[in-house]
Amino acid sequence: MKNELVKSVARNAIVAAIYVAITGATYPIAFGMLQVRIAEALMLLCFFRRDYIYGLTLGCLIANLFSPMLPWDLIIGTAATFLSCLCICFCKHLAIASLMPVVFNGFMVGAELYFILEEPFWLSVLFVSIGEIIAVCVIGYLLFFLNKKNNVFYKVIRRNRNENFIW
Repeated sequence: MKNELVKSVARNAIVAAIYVAITGATYPIAFGMLQVRIAEALMLLCFFRRDYIYGLTLGCLIANLFSPMLPWDLIIGTAATFLSCLCICFCKHLAIASLMPVVFNGFMVGAELYFILEEPFWLSVLFVSIGEIIAVCVIGYLLFFLNKKNNVFYKVIRRNRNENFIW
């Protein structure tokens, strides 16, 4: 039991570090009204293993320390990621799971941009949602779809659920 906890903490630390590294490497497009945070593609890991919610939420929190929208992005952006991951954990279809970040980030981060930067609300929602569609529904979905028959990939991510899922 204790050994499994240590492994879970280590896996989540790695996921958080990868999230932060990808966000840092793509910083110019990771923040703002039209943001494509490529690291969000990792959120689909929660579809295959629920405990990744911790690493992804922590990774988002750390990445948001570099946001020009401090302190609001720490709270709102991280909450949007947490809620998205939580909903992904309960999905049975990968395509539906990939829409969760579009909805939560679109509306929550869109509202953040509206209230803090006074950007037009619906335009902010639209642009943030487009960025999430690119990152999660296109890049993330393709990443997992192209590896659907790759057992080594699933061993690396330590999949423990949704083995016979619907695409």
